[in-house]
Amino acid sequence: MNQADITKLVSKLRIKVPPTHRRLRNPLGPEGRLNKLRKTVTGLIKYERIELNYNRADEARQYAERLISEAISHGDCHKPTMEIADFWLLEKELVHKLFKVLVPRFENSSSAFTKMYKAPKPAYARAIEKTILELKGNPYPSLTTRQPNNKLLLQNVLLDAAKYDYRQTKYAEIAEKMSTPEETKNPDS
Repeated sequence: MNQADITKLVSKLRIKVPPTHRRLRNPLGPEGRLNKLRKTVTGLIKYERIELNYNRADEARQYAERLISEAISHGDCHKPTMEIADFWLLEKELVHKLFKVLVPRFENSSSAFTKMYKAPKPAYARAIEKTILELKGNPYPSLTTRQPNNKLLLQNVLLDAAKYDYRQTKYAEIAEKMSTPEETKNPDS
């Protein structure tokens, strides 16, 4: 079959995209699914960090990546890109944020525009997998520590103090043994 290769017409995303969409249940059917995803993408662009269920976050991440990718590729003067932004962003002032704030932030980026972290599960909650979805370069503090062995953490300060005390007792024992062997070597005198 001689079909045209259309993969060059669509920009490639920097995240893994499954071949089929997830089945996000909604009483309104496919239209309700899209409305849910539109609200999620709008929330991600507005707040730059959101917490939600894994399936919904993973699906919305694809659309957010595509939206930012198209905005970077074509700019705000491209009519189809503006229509896409108008469709996905329910609050129209976020279109301005997309093109004036996010595009300059990500235009030289060589990796994905979003990060996704697994959120810890509370002991009392249902077994729904929660996820934190965020845009890179957001103004919030990082969710991961860059220095896992930070000496100022409470547990590290306490461990250092315990090691110091242990070493001091061992040094005292060694010093005691070094001073007493001379007396024990000449028991006949």
